[in-house]
Amino acid sequence: MITIRLWKLSTFPLMNKRSKSDEVYLKKLGMRIKSIRKEKGITQVALAYACEIEKQNMSRIEVGNTNPNILLLRKVCSHLDITLAELFDF
Repeated sequence: MITIRLWKLSTFPLMNKRSKSDEVYLKKLGMRIKSIRKEKGITQVALAYACEIEKQNMSRIEVGNTNPNILLLRKVCSHLDITLAELFDF
């Protein structure tokens, strides 16, 4: 006989909701990207296209609703002509 065990999503720590401090950090990161993008006169659509992502994904990043990976952030920095260190200077 085979026993199948079902797990609740809440039992996996990676599936749990972000902490408040993580949410604040992602919002600050998004605001920083948006600020630099606007300062350089680049549209959200143009930056998203250059980074090979959809405009909606760039929008989510800029409002802090998603956690972009380091490779995507490297692309963002490259197209904004800044370093990762400059991006995280907030």
